Amino acid sequence: MTDAPRRPRHPRDRALTRRQILDAAEQLLAAHGTAVSIAAVAVKAGVSKSGLLHHFPSRDALLVAVADRGLRTLVTEVDQQIDPADASPGRGTRAYVSALCGGSAAAAAVFSPTSLLNALLDAPGTKALLQADAEYWRRFFADDGLPAARYLVIRHAAEGLAASSAVTPYLTADELNVARDALLDLTRSDPST
Repeated sequence: MTDAPRRPRHPRDRALTRRQILDAAEQLLAAHGTAVSIAAVAVKAGVSKSGLLHHFPSRDALLVAVADRGLRTLVTEVDQQIDPADASPGRGTRAYVSALCGGSAAAAAVFSPTSLLNALLDAPGTKALLQADAEYWRRFFADDGLPAARYLVIRHAAEGLAASSAVTPYLTADELNVARDALLDLTRSDPST
């Protein structure tokens, strides 16, 4: 019996494999909803089912990871909109408005009624994740130097604009720009007015 030459094993890049699995899961969940199987995600990602389960020990863990990635994308997109030269109150709120209202398609997509994140709101395990995210944003806005009444109105208006611009014909690009500029003006005006 001859020994067949062994092929050298190429170690998989753990982070790359994880990204491939999450990419595949996002695509399948967006196309087919939360009923997608682990096996289908593994096939799309180009990994074995056991390989997928090595990274995500359960279907629920995978869904939580997809939701977490979506939430972190919003944080990253907002951070990228912050002007480092701007030290005035409201700079984070301005970045939030800019990201959601034309500065980042990825940020705006989080608020689309048809977004993947909305589909995952009731997935097991996401409640704690969403609570932590809500607390992050509460601190973010509270520490931004604007009165609560002002940043709450601005924040939720920006989120509504992002949702409307994604799926309805009721908000044109020009109207979105006008509304965005008005919200940005509110972040700069004297809070006592």
